[in-house]
Amino acid sequence: MHAKTPLAGLLIGALAACIAPEPTPDPAKRPNVVLIMADDLGWAELGSYGQQKIRTPRLDALAAEGARLTDFYTGSPVCAPARCTLLTGLHTGHAYIRDNDEMNERGDVWNDPTLEGQRPLRESDVTLGELFQQAGYATACIGKWGLGWTGSEGDPNLQGFDHFFGYLCQRIAHNFYPTHLWRNGVKVPLDNSAFRANQKLPEGADASDPAAYASFSGKDYSHDLLTEEALGWIREHREQPFFLYLPYTIPHLALQVPQDSLDEYAEAFEETPYRGGNGYLPHRTPRAAYAAMISRMDRDVGRIADLLAELGLKEDTLLIFTSDNGASWVGGVDLEFFDSHGGLRGRKAQLWEGGIRVPMIARWPGVIPAGTIIDFPASFPDFLPTFCEAASLWVPPGSDGVSLLPSLRGNAADPAAAGRALYWEFQGGQALRVGDWKLIRPGREGEYQLYFLAKDPGESKDLAPEMPAFVAALAARLDAEHADSELFPLRR
Repeated sequence: MHAKTPLAGLLIGALAACIAPEPTPDPAKRPNVVLIMADDLGWAELGSYGQQKIRTPRLDALAAEGARLTDFYTGSPVCAPARCTLLTGLHTGHAYIRDNDEMNERGDVWNDPTLEGQRPLRESDVTLGELFQQAGYATACIGKWGLGWTGSEGDPNLQGFDHFFGYLCQRIAHNFYPTHLWRNGVKVPLDNSAFRANQKLPEGADASDPAAYASFSGKDYSHDLLTEEALGWIREHREQPFFLYLPYTIPHLALQVPQDSLDEYAEAFEETPYRGGNGYLPHRTPRAAYAAMISRMDRDVGRIADLLAELGLKEDTLLIFTSDNGASWVGGVDLEFFDSHGGLRGRKAQLWEGGIRVPMIARWPGVIPAGTIIDFPASFPDFLPTFCEAASLWVPPGSDGVSLLPSLRGNAADPAAAGRALYWEFQGGQALRVGDWKLIRPGREGEYQLYFLAKDPGESKDLAPEMPAFVAALAARLDAEHADSELFPLRR
């Protein structure tokens, strides 16, 4: 596999105009960065964000030891564009990937479900992996990629990651017991039988019988393999600065979890077996399964935090946890029962708050004061300038984010950060947040709606009819954030 041209050609002229936040220190003294991202975890599905039924003690402890952001947003309400905004620092009005886009190496839409991959990032896209790699960091992505198959321009090994292990394809990641994962361009077979991740319980099957669900599991649970890979990689690279991007697949459907975690919620909730009628896989106790998946992820985030402490790296590591978008609504998930969005409107695949507002926890002992609460709006594109400032990396021009490091340190929010506009677009809809105001046009044919989130976080009272001039001013700002894309037109 050839190495991607390391920012040369692409950034040679740009780097001359880039700004280093301060003189570059000895690389050995730079902080490690560990960025852990859940998949479809709702804003209120952690105890530290108000969850009452799902136990997340390790993440709650990290929030207490560091900072919790209350108004933090993903870059998109679905998987691939959210990952693109995170890695490139560009919002969906400027980013290359603006929706999930199934395609193969010919550029065609997939017709064969056995094939893998989504539209790749381009060679010209500058990623966090490349920025850290160029600064001498060891870099790894372990988890779900979704931005190109092996050998494409979007191959993670060609996008700045020395090491990759996990799912290249988002659709394959719908099954926690896949037949294989990928490690650095090589398919790694697993001890699991092949089965489709979208099935219904057969007619006549006894939904109360655990044996009826036996064919929907296997021996090698992918989440456990991702965690073990991450722990081993950290141990291997503990003597040099490293960047670990760990995009877990929990709690994305299907509902699948080993029995030891399921037992932790035995008899905890009233249950109606899910027979698979709303997509993905059936489960006898869907509420317990969903809670158990999140608690298993919480346990393993704790294992990573414990290893950093064991290796003496706790004070030298900026540890971040977030989610790629709001919670799903299909496949047996019960949003209302768990109050997954804490009263916010909407869910995954929507630009309402429930689709894009996500938890974000940051811990860096000695730098981030314990118990810090940050309540001004921030989003995925802010990761790139934040990490660049923390690690004294070159900042590529054109980022849509701002560094959150001053606020994480406990200083007053930069007025430029607190008052700037956050922008999203998805399948013809657009949204803009400025301060406590949010303008949203939910779909291609929709009218603008206006909400004052400080008093109405649930977006229940549309103020647009009462404030047409203000709506027009915000709409102008919204339009200014959009650059046309041939691949993902707004189609207004």
